[in-house]
Amino acid sequence: MKKKLLSALLSVAMVSTMLVGCGSTATTETESAPAAEETATTEAAATDEATTDAAATTASSEVTYKGDIEIMHYSTAEEENSKNGGATAFRYAIGEWEAAHPDITLTQNVLSNNDYKDKIATLAASDSLPDVFMLQGMNTANWADQGLILDLTDAIKNSPYYDKYTQSYFYAFTADDKQYAVPALTAGTCCQVLYNKEIFKAAGFDEFPETWAELIAAQDKIKAQGVDYVMGFANGDAWQANSCFLSTLGDRFTGADWTYSLIENTGSKFTDEAFVNALTATKDIFASGLFNPDFNSASQQTGNDYYVSGQAASVICGNWDATYVYTNADPELIAKTGIAVLPQPDGATASQKTHDIGMGYGLAINPKVAEDPEKLAACLDLIYEITGPTFADYVAENFALTGLTQTADVDLSAFDQFTQDCYTFNENPGCEIYDSYIDSAVIGVLNQDVQAMLSGQMTPEEVAEETQAEYDSVYGN
Repeated sequence: MKKKLLSALLSVAMVSTMLVGCGSTATTETESAPAAEETATTEAAATDEATTDAAATTASSEVTYKGDIEIMHYSTAEEENSKNGGATAFRYAIGEWEAAHPDITLTQNVLSNNDYKDKIATLAASDSLPDVFMLQGMNTANWADQGLILDLTDAIKNSPYYDKYTQSYFYAFTADDKQYAVPALTAGTCCQVLYNKEIFKAAGFDEFPETWAELIAAQDKIKAQGVDYVMGFANGDAWQANSCFLSTLGDRFTGADWTYSLIENTGSKFTDEAFVNALTATKDIFASGLFNPDFNSASQQTGNDYYVSGQAASVICGNWDATYVYTNADPELIAKTGIAVLPQPDGATASQKTHDIGMGYGLAINPKVAEDPEKLAACLDLIYEITGPTFADYVAENFALTGLTQTADVDLSAFDQFTQDCYTFNENPGCEIYDSYIDSAVIGVLNQDVQAMLSGQMTPEEVAEETQAEYDSVYGN
């Protein structure tokens, strides 16, 4: 069964975060949205089968196209400058591909992550998506139903790197047994705890506390060592509490089968007791006094800076934040930083030591590209190369990170202990990231309601009921 295979693959996934590297690109890059739709185009392929056939027949063709391709993504120069491994390797791979295809003008429309989400939704609503773009997993089913994304099932199988792909990462981009995107950037955890080992040692812990009850009970001992907060966290953009906390804590209460049933609309509900218990535990943990008081309005950088500056003894974050901490923290702090899974909440028995992990974005193609087989072949070649060995080898050698395409064993001895720990952290069992799969309208309600709950404006039951109502509306229940 698909979900059981996925669970097995995720449990052995080896992915992670970090170090330093460099890369450069020679591209036409803009910071604005793509130009308006062309006023005259030929008729789009009539059926999914037609576009699939087009992709399949061009997948292994030599690139003969001479013209323009537009790609939209969020790997900004700023992220490269801050040593974000995925962004650096992505921009490097694009530059390598462009240099190898001088007859193609590649226009990159690059926005920050949050701006990208807003802009790509606007372009989808007006059916004016660029040729190649980053597709978030939660939009796959809806956009496939609307005919906004090309069926790449056969094209993926025809990729020259297909036998090196980690197949479980395609799950987020699959609808009705068809695949609509090639997972891009790095695979990694969305939920890890970075902590000052010396502070916790002095508070009586050789390792990070295994339960929230232990951590809450020890907070006075921890704060007595000169820190303002036990934990740093940021939910100012509303999605962090979901992606970087609730998806993991929820799994501890519900287990994987509940999540897969929710994804596949086969019976699970947000109003189920186990998920309501997860919401209640989340509310109670954030009301315990462990966190910076501004956690519900703080930016990601602010949350990380509480740890970097020494104001917080630990921080909950995604793998991308670990890169930021590594780059900006004093080397002495990095040397005494440990990495741990989220503690276990009281009453949670469905799973232990899990962390949500995966690849939430993939590269997709506008179906209109299939009207020109040569252009489609070039777009596919671009996607193959910036998700293939060029990207994977670069990000592994320079950052000890992994992507879709598997590489030979990384020589971790070339990296410091913190980077090695980031890499091996992901041997812990993985679970799903809610917003990689559930429709964006549903996740939008959940994100905003959880933020309101953490501010004391809603109860867990109200969050569950409103989110389930939106789920029923979107999925036709």
